[in-house]
Amino acid sequence: MGKKISIIGGGNLGSAIAEGLLVSKFSKVSELMVTKRNTSTLRTLKDQGVEITDNNVAAVKKGDVIILAVKPFQVSEVLSAIKKELTGKKILISVVTGVTIEEMEGIVGRKIPLFRAMPNTAIAIRQSMTCICNKDASSADIKYVENLFSQLGKVVTIDEKLMEASTILGACGTAYAMRYIRASIQGGIEIGFDAPTASLIAAQTVKGAAQLLLEKGSHPEQEIDKVTTPKGCTIAGLNEMEHQGFSSSLIRGIVASYKKIAKD
Repeated sequence: MGKKISIIGGGNLGSAIAEGLLVSKFSKVSELMVTKRNTSTLRTLKDQGVEITDNNVAAVKKGDVIILAVKPFQVSEVLSAIKKELTGKKILISVVTGVTIEEMEGIVGRKIPLFRAMPNTAIAIRQSMTCICNKDASSADIKYVENLFSQLGKVVTIDEKLMEASTILGACGTAYAMRYIRASIQGGIEIGFDAPTASLIAAQTVKGAAQLLLEKGSHPEQEIDKVTTPKGCTIAGLNEMEHQGFSSSLIRGIVASYKKIAKD
């Protein structure tokens, strides 16, 4: 029998994690528990047989793995209320942005296997890029948590000092990619496509380009070279984008986002 997982905070992220673990069959319905103050919003999970409650303490008592999916300002209150139940036998995973392991450890007041995980919104379709770091975790704990998030997309383990950077590249990065796709759609409409067709072509093209890198392990420039011919339309378009600051503006945007999160 698998570990029992209690998700504290059944908002968009917590619910998406629960759905993904069920769909992937990583967890059985009987092994999942989700909490939220307003439990009526979790009817879909309840109808599938998942135990739903507004009692965080009860959920932590039952769980072997505790996934903390609340708002950053709620972390101190929630952890303080459940810390007596967080024994060394339990694994605590936080998917909360900006709250460090040291801060959580200070609230809990004892050493337990502690993880931070930073997924992105594609977790809703099990295509997240999740960055993970840990403290006081065994190799078995690490393997388990990596396997858990592998059900929901790709996983990479990083140093905690890079967690804010991972938020920018992996989470904010979704918005950057969407903005590129939106611009491509607008360009597609200008050169003759209707909006739905332009949207399909742009989105599938980006998906295919990303899949090439993931499956072949190639460098983006290698794939660019394959579609740029001498005096061709591709290189003409790429050069014009660079003249207008395409790469520079994207890099500057990433750095600006990082400075914002690092400052705050």
